[in-house]
Amino acid sequence: GGALLASGTLAAVLVTPLAASADASSGTVNIVAYSTPAPAFASLIKAFNKTKAGKNVTFTQSFGASGSQSKAVLAGQPADIVNFSLSTDMTRLVPKDVMAGWNGNPTTKGMIADSVVVFVVPKGNPKHITKWADLIKPGIRVFTPNPFSSGSARWNIMAAYGAEIKLGKSPAQAQAYLTSLLKNTVVQGSSAANEFQAFIADSGANKNDVFLDYEDDAIQAKRAGQKINYVIPKQTLLIENPIALTNAGSNNAAAVAFYSFLLSPTGQTDWAKLGYRPVLPAIASKTRYLFTHPQQLFTIGSLGGWGTVATQFFSTSTSSPGIVTQIESQLGQATS
Repeated sequence: GGALLASGTLAAVLVTPLAASADASSGTVNIVAYSTPAPAFASLIKAFNKTKAGKNVTFTQSFGASGSQSKAVLAGQPADIVNFSLSTDMTRLVPKDVMAGWNGNPTTKGMIADSVVVFVVPKGNPKHITKWADLIKPGIRVFTPNPFSSGSARWNIMAAYGAEIKLGKSPAQAQAYLTSLLKNTVVQGSSAANEFQAFIADSGANKNDVFLDYEDDAIQAKRAGQKINYVIPKQTLLIENPIALTNAGSNNAAAVAFYSFLLSPTGQTDWAKLGYRPVLPAIASKTRYLFTHPQQLFTIGSLGGWGTVATQFFSTSTSSPGIVTQIESQLGQATS
């Protein structure tokens, strides 16, 4: 019953944002999020502060590797709104910090925005990188964060694995591909933001560099004048990033108002303009022209969902380590 009640409450918040935000024009909202949407939140907060509900609302913001941010909230870091890369980083907080019905809205299922995994390359794509097979060629230098701190890295790895399956390969062949891919990695930073810095620092000199990243991050970087291009491979993974009001946030009128704004048609249109694929169907179809739609897009659900995938690929249990845990250990990469 709790979950039903919770999702009902969230639905009510979404349908009547004005009622919820009548007394929200002051107060402070604590945002704790994964590293990539920092620039997006700067823009969305500005837009919200211009509305009646958001006029005098102030914000504290914390951005970092998704897994680390989730653990920080669990350890007591104040948070009203949490936005992570992976749903497993959200479920870790249930029920202590986030209600069980956080993903109960039938339209959004707890997600704030979608994206896809792309290849970021030096401007002009000097090595003509177009497909997954190109990433395991000798001499190609692959940048992806470490999957034991970064949510982005887990999306990247599962995009690579799922792409091989889409290409008709067996699970064993797809695992062999992951080994070759991770062998070609030169830096595995703690978060997507750190990894991007490493890639940018290196790619000026090295034309062999490829960075696996969120499409939205690549769009932002291009707009900011970075000398990059990005390639959307034919087979890629739909990235779905979760958001929730925490138990504290549910009792903070300003947080409820901002959460409603982020999921409103206005907020979702803003997300789209910032390079994120909207989760509201009406806004997704209105802004469809802004995005390329890959021929063989697949979801994490098609690979068993994050609950299954997290164990099968990333478990750090010593008795039954995950597939990627084993590969990373053999390569001498950190797995804790």
